[in-house]
Amino acid sequence: MVRRSQSSNPRSSVVLTSGADWGTRAAGQRRSSGAESPIPRRQAAKVKALQQTLGVVRTAINAKRWPQARYGLSRARAIVNALPADQTVQERAQLSELRRRFEARGTPAAKKAQSAKSAKKQKPVPAAQAGGKKAVTKSAAKAAPPKPKPAPVRDLGDRCLNRAALSYTPTDGS
Repeated sequence: MVRRSQSSNPRSSVVLTSGADWGTRAAGQRRSSGAESPIPRRQAAKVKALQQTLGVVRTAINAKRWPQARYGLSRARAIVNALPADQTVQERAQLSELRRRFEARGTPAAKKAQSAKSAKKQKPVPAAQAGGKKAVTKSAAKAAPPKPKPAPVRDLGDRCLNRAALSYTPTDGS
């Protein structure tokens, strides 16, 4: 039993409750789940909503947005339960795989898989293209254009400078 008073008045009556009404009273404090969101009525719309939700969950898990992934998983579970099992075989398999990845977050195995994935991204191997052409590497594609050669210096020959005209030496010649 929990004491519950609706007012700040100390003389008001105190009601004892078993906590069965907490779902309605503490709705602002409770984490919302995707199961509470509206589900489409038509079956085709349900299938489409399920596929969209699975895509959102996959993106959220890859980006490590765990609250969004939790919400999407509960919404996907609610939609899957509203559809016949024979129509959602692939979606159920995807959902269980996503749920497994979500539950494995933060574990040493998940961290090891993530580090192996990032190591694989660091060493890309250029794949051969169709038609037998070799793939162009990024360094060759982005090579800087060659610098233009400077213009050749003209040969001015042996020139004598009149140092007296430039007032470096006295003009009388001494």
